[in-house]
Amino acid sequence: MEHVIRAVAPGSIAQELEIRPGDVLLSVNGQVPEDVFDYRYLMNEEEVLVLIRKPDGEEWELEIEKEYEEDLGLEFENGLMDDYRSCRNKCIFCFIDQLPGGMRDTLYFKDDDSRLSFLQGNYLTLTNMSDRDLDRIIYYKLSPINISFQATNPELRCRMLNNRFAGDILKKAKKLKDAGIRMNGQIVLCKGVNDGEELERSIRDLTGFLPELESVSVVPVGLTRYREGLYPLTPFTREDARRVLSCIHRWQRKLYEEYGTHFIHGGDEWYILAGEPVPGEDTYDGYLQLENGVGMVRLLEEEVLEALECRTGDDRRREVSIATGVLAAPYLQEHAERIREKYPNVRIKIFPIKNDFFGEKITVAGLLTGQDLIRQLTGQALGERLLLTGHMLKSGEPVFLDDVTVEEVENALQIKISIVESSGNDLVEKITGY
Repeated sequence: MEHVIRAVAPGSIAQELEIRPGDVLLSVNGQVPEDVFDYRYLMNEEEVLVLIRKPDGEEWELEIEKEYEEDLGLEFENGLMDDYRSCRNKCIFCFIDQLPGGMRDTLYFKDDDSRLSFLQGNYLTLTNMSDRDLDRIIYYKLSPINISFQATNPELRCRMLNNRFAGDILKKAKKLKDAGIRMNGQIVLCKGVNDGEELERSIRDLTGFLPELESVSVVPVGLTRYREGLYPLTPFTREDARRVLSCIHRWQRKLYEEYGTHFIHGGDEWYILAGEPVPGEDTYDGYLQLENGVGMVRLLEEEVLEALECRTGDDRRREVSIATGVLAAPYLQEHAERIREKYPNVRIKIFPIKNDFFGEKITVAGLLTGQDLIRQLTGQALGERLLLTGHMLKSGEPVFLDDVTVEEVENALQIKISIVESSGNDLVEKITGY
């Protein structure tokens, strides 16, 4: 694969050397980078010899003196500088298999690439990795690596992933542990499959990888309405959720006494389904599993309280609406009431949006679509502004999962939309207007 340069950072070394978008990086110190990690490793020198090919075919050999870890300022058309590796599994819980047809092509791509784990925090099954791949992780000291364990029982894991090679997960994890590679783990829990005694076994086995394995989350399987022909999974009940949390809390107490870490964490959905309060901030060990939906409720509450402590409040008048998933709506209502204690003339309406697109069992805000927002908010008194979480949108673009744009929702509802980033302070600012 040719490493075509997509952009050059202003003021960078590359710009000074007149490297331009459309140029091709051929080699660094006589070596052709296989991927972005090769490139970064080769660049960790004070003197580098870079070979560039211009669009007219002319080749430039550039001798560059720089700081040891200083970057040239190049951005490539392919972020990995290599083809993305797709998943070879057919997991019984795969969310992508539950997507309706007609969505953008990128949503149907199943990645299972260790480089994306390091760069973007993606979770890997490790079934797609050869010994050479593991050796490269160790050689480049890529940490942390996020691993989807699901089950430590080899036979069960093979069945869940529909991959006869999936049973050696602990062997691969041990190789990473022995090399000092930090890891985080995930268990997607499926009712009647890897819960109960199998969950106990998985937690017990995974504690043997402490401290390199820093945390493990347990999250409930997401079930859309598009499951025809797929493995017959059923949703968890309130009693199921309480049993799962009882198991997690028991292990947390034990492991905190022995290791000073809670290690195993339940996703926020368990607490909401069980009707139990989310744990205190100390329980989350620094929110290592935040992107996995673990501790988001608690963190947002702490951030809102902190933001309000710094404010005296006033009598300003303002009316805003917040559209969110069914899951988060009660908590946002609590935050709205706290804000109104300091700003009594600020009116805040919370609209829980039912997920018609994927099905009512999907309750998180991040999977809401533009069309559901339009359908359910049309005709509602939304006030001066509608607030939405940035989790609903494609990374870096104002586009929902169904390719409806923010502008299209604004036009349909005749209201200005403000996107709330992932912080309690930003929520308070967007609600109050400052």
